[in-house]
Amino acid sequence: MDFLQTHLPLAIAAILGGMMNAVAGGGTLLTFPALVGVLTTQTGSLDLASKLANGTSTVSLLPGSLASAWGYRKEVQEGRQLLLWLIVPSIIGGAIGTLLVTELPAAIFGAAVPWLVLVAAILFALQKPLKRWILSGKPTPAATPTPDSPTIPTESAGIAGASLQLKLGVVMAQLLISIYGGYFGAGIGILMLTALSFMPLRDIHQMNALKTIFASIINGTSVVLFIRSGDIEWAYVPTMATGAILGGYFGARIARKLPDSLVRGTVIFIGFGLSAFFFSKRMGWI
Repeated sequence: MDFLQTHLPLAIAAILGGMMNAVAGGGTLLTFPALVGVLTTQTGSLDLASKLANGTSTVSLLPGSLASAWGYRKEVQEGRQLLLWLIVPSIIGGAIGTLLVTELPAAIFGAAVPWLVLVAAILFALQKPLKRWILSGKPTPAATPTPDSPTIPTESAGIAGASLQLKLGVVMAQLLISIYGGYFGAGIGILMLTALSFMPLRDIHQMNALKTIFASIINGTSVVLFIRSGDIEWAYVPTMATGAILGGYFGARIARKLPDSLVRGTVIFIGFGLSAFFFSKRMGWI
């Protein structure tokens, strides 16, 4: 297969995926199907192509996630207590989810792909209303206490004051989210924001920072296991990793100039369209 049929479309998908991850998440909905298309032609098996695409996409998008995490380092430092609570379930869950992919037959993951893409598309479609609900109880960075308003609790005071039941509930939620993240991963950002909304964090930026760190931990764990299992098509990783970094750095500036409804609507349309395509493929209709 020549360059125009492989590296060029994958680079474009990675740039757009990096852009989407920087702005709203959902980059896997672009990189995964692009890889499936290329690898299906290369391997002749949709199931094997899906398994390889999952590992290759995860490895390729990780550098962009790490770059975003570095950008949030101040907010992460402020949320270090919660980070210590959730880092272990993130690693364990990510490992469990990835092992389910690497150790089970490719046909099992292939059969799950249409449902995984559909779930990811639904999560992305619900992201804005869920984020509005999360923000409804969070102070903004500019909010300051007044004589007539209560003092805004700090993160450290909030975490220290949270009940053990609440902490354990968020730990369990993070474990389950991490298992899904290790298995496929698209949509874990909004799931983590929803779980973190139950903790008395300072604001949405601190929540986004922790979400980015945990996503990097989950994906980093997955990468180690994907490398161990060999479920990565390394020939495409440099192209896609470079595209993801460029998309994350420069693409977000372009995306912010476009109508939010256009950007989100395009990704949602792609997500549901891909789900319908994979379902049709599994049923033998196409």
